Amino acid sequence: MKIEEFTKAPDTKLPFDLADDVVVFMRNDPVFYRKHYFPAMSTLADKFRAKKEIYDTSIIGSMVDKGMNTYCKKYKLGRKPADIFTTDDRTSLINRITSEELEEIKKGSY
Repeated sequence: MKIEEFTKAPDTKLPFDLADDVVVFMRNDPVFYRKHYFPAMSTLADKFRAKKEIYDTSIIGSMVDKGMNTYCKKYKLGRKPADIFTTDDRTSLINRITSEELEEIKKGSY
C-alpha cells in the first residue's frame, strides 16, 4: 500500500444528478408529498390566484430544505445535507419546482 491511499480524500460525487433525484423523491414519496409538497403548492396556487408575489422563496425554500433532509435520511447517504447540497443546488431546486408547478397551477391542477 502507498501512503497516498490513506491520505487521499474519497470521491464524494454521486453517480447521478442529485437535484433531479430529489425532485422525483419529493413528488413521489407519499408521506412527504402529503405533509410538505402539496401544502406548499396549494399556498403557491393561492398566492397566484390572489395575484400576490409567488417568487417568495420562504414557502418553497422551506419545503426544499425539508425535502433535502428527508432525502438524506431516507436513503442513508451518511452525510448531512449541507455536505452534499450547495446553495446553488438549493436555488436550482426552488427555481425548477416553482417554474414547473406554476405551469400546473395555471392549468388548474392545484
